[in-house]
Amino acid sequence: MNPNEKVKDVSGVVLAGGRSSRYRENKALAQVHGVPLIERVLNVMRPIFSHLIIITNTPDKYSYLKLPMYQDIIKDLGPLGGIYTGLRVIPDNAGFFVACDMPFLNQGLIRHIVEIKADFDLVVPRISGYMEALHSLYGKGCERKIKGLINSGIYQVFRFFNEVSVRYVDENEVRIFDPDLRSFLNINRPEELNNFDNPS
Repeated sequence: MNPNEKVKDVSGVVLAGGRSSRYRENKALAQVHGVPLIERVLNVMRPIFSHLIIITNTPDKYSYLKLPMYQDIIKDLGPLGGIYTGLRVIPDNAGFFVACDMPFLNQGLIRHIVEIKADFDLVVPRISGYMEALHSLYGKGCERKIKGLINSGIYQVFRFFNEVSVRYVDENEVRIFDPDLRSFLNINRPEELNNFDNPS
């Protein structure tokens, strides 16, 4: 894939539907070096994806971004509900899903995840056994399995992974693109903003 070419068969999906309960305010609009978190995420995603959407239950807060926005089809399910909604509404057969509070996304890593999707239902980074479910590619083949989880009252994203075909991206592979694993850092509390320095 040409690094300057936009992906045409995978949509970019930003999940901004969380309540930010630990942050105590809308963390998507909290600023890192003067730029709101969600804008930092979008600045990385825009050059990669032809189709880019936001999943949010407060679309008025993000209308200034001029992107398509969708509210959760089923409310109060956390990230699982956002992924389910995204898979239902994207025009492509797969979506790269990322949380809105990750200030140091890496274009090279995201493009790599998209490039290796092949016929897998899911491509997910796995660091020290922990799966980065909110920095992953989900295919439409996941939709029915996610709906099954929802119907069972189970809302943990990873609980359906063993029911679909998965391509894990392990730590050594991730470090080729992101040596310090900064892609997966996220903001949960206001004081954490002070701990992040801008690598660029």
